[in-house]
Amino acid sequence: MIPGVSARRRFSDLSEQEILALAISSEEDDARIYRSYAERLRVDYPDTAKVFDGMAEEEDGHRQSLIDLHKARFGDVIPLIRREHVAGFYARRPVWLVENLGIDRIRAEAEMMERDAEAFYIKAAQRTSDAETRKLLGSLAAAEASHQDRAGELEKEHLDDDARDTESEVSKRQFVLTWVQPGLAGLMDGSVSTLAPIFATAFATQDTWTTFLVGLAASVGAGISMGFTEAASDDGELSGRGSPIKRGFASGIMTTVGGLGHALPYLIPDFWTATIIAIIVVFVELWAIAWIQNRYMETPFFRAAFQVVLGGALVFAAGVLIGSG
Repeated sequence: MIPGVSARRRFSDLSEQEILALAISSEEDDARIYRSYAERLRVDYPDTAKVFDGMAEEEDGHRQSLIDLHKARFGDVIPLIRREHVAGFYARRPVWLVENLGIDRIRAEAEMMERDAEAFYIKAAQRTSDAETRKLLGSLAAAEASHQDRAGELEKEHLDDDARDTESEVSKRQFVLTWVQPGLAGLMDGSVSTLAPIFATAFATQDTWTTFLVGLAASVGAGISMGFTEAASDDGELSGRGSPIKRGFASGIMTTVGGLGHALPYLIPDFWTATIIAIIVVFVELWAIAWIQNRYMETPFFRAAFQVVLGGALVFAAGVLIGSG
């Protein structure tokens, strides 16, 4: 046992029976994780779901082999020991934490699961002097390596080029609907709508600190408003736009960023220096918006640039005229 951490045991303290029981519980957990991934992906990515169904069946087969071996060597009663009971044993991220990160992240997590298990068993075998234990750990490492090979075979079986292209397109569309579209709307609102109050205050007072405070308040207020509006406007169930919380955060944060971009230069005490830098930042923001529209929304670049720059110029001019008046 580890002093001060009585609930966890060293791997070196485990008997061969406990090592086998640990392998059985690990295989069971991994099979359940793969089935959870498959269920999560079945609607939008049916071909990848078949891959995870196949991997879960492989884990079931390995677990049954381990159970049969345990029965032959130690009897029917399998000790209760799990990953969290052993110090230094690899951990699995909660399914709910991984499943919301997209199909590529889930695939990468599955590959890492197999690599972690294989690496652990190899390292453990190298540190064990007992011949039977080394043989057992080596067999487990080989099994995990074969899992990786089998996963590749299952991908080739269920994921042809057309299926990959289709799933890639679905993934890209979901990313655009959940993150890019609300984030772009927020960036446009924050960059354009705050121009008038910020530059009106700047030219009316020529006080950089007051201008910064107005810009900060306008940016944060607009961000909170846009975030709540986006989250409350659509739950995403029928539209397929994804989690309202994610969309709300994307819209709110980008709105705040868009406004702060040309408010922060007014931390500079010299009025004209701050104003010139703020105007340059506005120019960069507007062209960045046009690029994002072209890149992700497939809007022709010059049309996007014309719309955004013209709109921003009109709001900027309004702010300057009001402030100068």
